[in-house]
This record gives sequence, C-alpha cells and structure tokens, in this order.
Amino acid sequence: MQISVAERVQQTEEYYFSKKLQEIAHLNNKGHDVINLGIGSPDLPPHPEVIAELQRVSELPNSHGYQGYRGIPALRQAMSDWYKNYYSVHLSAEKEILPLIGSKEGVVHICMTYLQEGDQALIPNPGYPAYASAVKLSGAEALPYTLDAKQNWLPDLEELEKQDLSKVKLMWVNYPHMPTGSRANSSFFEKLIAFGRKNNILICHDNPYSFILSEHPISLMQVPDAKDVAIELNSLSKCANMAGWRLGMLVGSEDRINEILRFKSNMDSGMFLGIQMAAIKALYLGQEWYSQLNEIYRKRREKVYEILNVLGGKYQKDQSGLFVWAEVPQNYKNGYEVTDDVLDKARVFITPGGIFGSAGDPYIRISLCANDDILDEALQRIQKTIK
Repeated sequence: MQISVAERVQQTEEYYFSKKLQEIAHLNNKGHDVINLGIGSPDLPPHPEVIAELQRVSELPNSHGYQGYRGIPALRQAMSDWYKNYYSVHLSAEKEILPLIGSKEGVVHICMTYLQEGDQALIPNPGYPAYASAVKLSGAEALPYTLDAKQNWLPDLEELEKQDLSKVKLMWVNYPHMPTGSRANSSFFEKLIAFGRKNNILICHDNPYSFILSEHPISLMQVPDAKDVAIELNSLSKCANMAGWRLGMLVGSEDRINEILRFKSNMDSGMFLGIQMAAIKALYLGQEWYSQLNEIYRKRREKVYEILNVLGGKYQKDQSGLFVWAEVPQNYKNGYEVTDDVLDKARVFITPGGIFGSAGDPYIRISLCANDDILDEALQRIQKTIK
C-alpha cells in the first residue's frame, strides 16, 4: 500500500541535527566515541531548588491531571515578574503572557495562526532553520533577508523597504542572534518596531539567548508601544538549563495571545504541574545564578578559541549565546567541508554554518555546552589529526 505524504511535508526536510545525531550514534556504536560540539543543549543541571520543587510536586497525588492551556496563574505571574525584574518590561500576567511547551513550539504556532498560502514571511539568512520550516508548513512563502558581518548581522531595513512587501505578514528576528552571537541594541529595536508599523508587518522576536554571556539582557518589548506590532518568544532552556523540560513563553498584546491560543489549544495540552511549579522557582532565581553560569561559559569560550586557533578559523570575541561563530579556515571551501574533515579525522562534531542558510556557508559554529575535560580532549584530538 502506498500513501503519499502531504505536500507541506514534501517541501520540508528532516531537521539537520536529527539526521546528524543518527550518524553520530552509528559511529559511537562502532566504538568511535564522537565528541559532540554541535548542539546548544546545556550540559549543566538546573538550580537544586528547581529540581527539588519538581520532585516535591510530583509526589503529590493530585498533581498529575490535565492542566489549563494558559498555564497556572502563579506561573504567568512569575513570568511577568521576570520580565519586570530583568527587562524592565511590564506585562499583564492575566492577558499578555502565554506559557509554551518550549519556544520552538511557539514558532510553529505563530506561523500557523497568521500565515497561509499566498502570504510571505521574512526570515533571516543565516538564521534558526525552524523559521523557514514553520513558514513552509503553513503554506506561505519564506523570503530570506541576508545578514552579514559588515552590518554586525543586523538586517538593512532601508534595503528591505525597497522590496515589494505587500504580501509579507510577519518577520522573524532573533537577538542575541543565533548562530552568529551578535547583539542588537535599543536603537535598532526602535527602528525595527517603526519598520513593522510602517509596513503592517508583525515583528516576531525570538529571544532565548539574552542572558547568556550578556551583562544586560534586553527585550524588544522595551520599545514603547512595541506590543502594537510585535510579539516575543522567550525560554528557560538556555538561561535556566531546562532545555529538555520544554519551558517557553510568548508575550504580546491580549489580542495576539488570544489569536495564537486558538491554534495552540487545538494542538497540545497544558504543561505538567510539577514542571510549571519548578519553572516558578527558576524564574525567581537571583542575579547570582546568571553570573555564575556566565563565568562557566566564559572559561569554556576560551577553550573554544584555542580549538579555532588550531583550525585557523577567525572569530569575534564579543559574541553572546551558547556558541562561537567563526570563519572557515582558508584551506577549506565551506563549513560542511570543515565539519566532515574534523568528524572523519578527529571524531569531533562541529556545526557547518550553511545549515543556517546560504550566508552561513563560509562559517562554522562550536557549542559551549561541554565541560572543560571534553573541550580539552577535543582540542587534543584536533591538534593531533588536523593539519
């Protein structure tokens, strides 16, 4: 019996890391012990109080039932307080916050809520591959806008306005930027909000890296009246070491929250109560938590610099986020060639920049989500095998 998959899936490939992890597992099964420096999955645990709260609530006999789609009020209040404490942004816990099962889920929910066949969406190149995939799954057309180092990986809004934007309904942006680690400032965010308002484009800001190697976390919602034309995704995956717990949030105007909830409520259910209660603990952690975390990442980043120095890849030292983005060494054609060579010879996996779009072809990316011993071992292997 032959049943063809839907056209929307035919246009969408399996996620690169999904395929690559299978290849790495195959090599490990053969005894090769591959070191994975490709994926930004924090290897450190959440705060002990977060874990203790999950255990406490999990032992309660009445905590295992279905939960509401909007999350419990205490979680939304904690998210509101988190935005106030760290971003100086005031949000209504009742009306302007929607907890998510991870912010990646939110990318799909947003696209499916607002896009359909005949619509267009602006996506960054290089950028998080999920943006393009979600746009395609919605039936809309993804319009890449090119970012480059000369512009500090910020979009040229004046150049974008020279295009026909009549079919563009939303624009994906992400700062601190993944994969390049570049930052935006309040001046750019103000221009971005003005761009969205002028062109009737919903600005969708994905903001999971703002606490990582950044002294002053910023939010697009800090711009006055940003909620009129923008929404923002945020996450505890990176800043609270809770990637596998799937904890994200969407913030925006009441109308936007209600519109997206119409789709979300038909696609999933509320989070387990224990995870919600643990998230509350994470959201009220003090500045010392983030400072301690960043000190670890700073030391790891120095080791990644050593690896890149051996490979011959040039890099900027002012990057934020869980990765170091670097130019491809001169003796390689592109990032894919570097990745294949290092994996084949040193059994170390690093990410080719090309998976994030054509503008990423001349780059590679190395994750900071590995401890000092693993990074030292990766350095030794590369020193011995890569000429």
